[in-house]
Amino acid sequence: MGRGKIEIKRIENSANRQVTFSKRRAGIMKKAKEISVLCEAKVSLLVFSSSGKLYEFCSPATSLPQILEKYHQHSGQKLWDAKHEKLSAEIDRIRKENDNMQMELRHLKGEDLTSLQPVELGVIEDCLQRGIEAIQPKKWEYLKKLKVKNKSLEEKNESLSFVLQQQLTINGNVREMENGYHEKEREYPSQISLGFRVQPFQPNLQETLQ
Repeated sequence: MGRGKIEIKRIENSANRQVTFSKRRAGIMKKAKEISVLCEAKVSLLVFSSSGKLYEFCSPATSLPQILEKYHQHSGQKLWDAKHEKLSAEIDRIRKENDNMQMELRHLKGEDLTSLQPVELGVIEDCLQRGIEAIQPKKWEYLKKLKVKNKSLEEKNESLSFVLQQQLTINGNVREMENGYHEKEREYPSQISLGFRVQPFQPNLQETLQ
């Protein structure tokens, strides 16, 4: 009794869908390999899972770019450009250079030196020495500018301190004068008064004498 036909639609159950994907992927990969060997055909197969994982098969003694180029020639549709392959190689070269530069930087910091030979250590030492010689003049220039700036700030500080001391002295003298005035006012209240006295109203004395 043969198996019944199943309806071709999305399997809702995720576990069943994953099992079916694994079985069908293995089956189609097997068929691609068989037709490549039995018929000496050029076969290339790419499968991406729902999670984005790549599964691929390519006929022996060939590569995916070669098959794509042949497809371009026969179909006229451009699915692959050789410059992409060059770009990938350029990216790999830049990545390798970056890794080498990172390693050199760690060596200059004194890290990961156990694998280096004496000659390589000598090269690093020379590089560091040249760097120190180049840094020294700039260092002294900054120190000279800093010294001049500090001197200017000290002069400004002295000037402000002098002005502040004068102001404090003036304020102190004013307070002393005020305190002295109040002391005299308490000791001699009649002497420290207004410069005139109000006379009481009196009748005309001449008329009284007459």
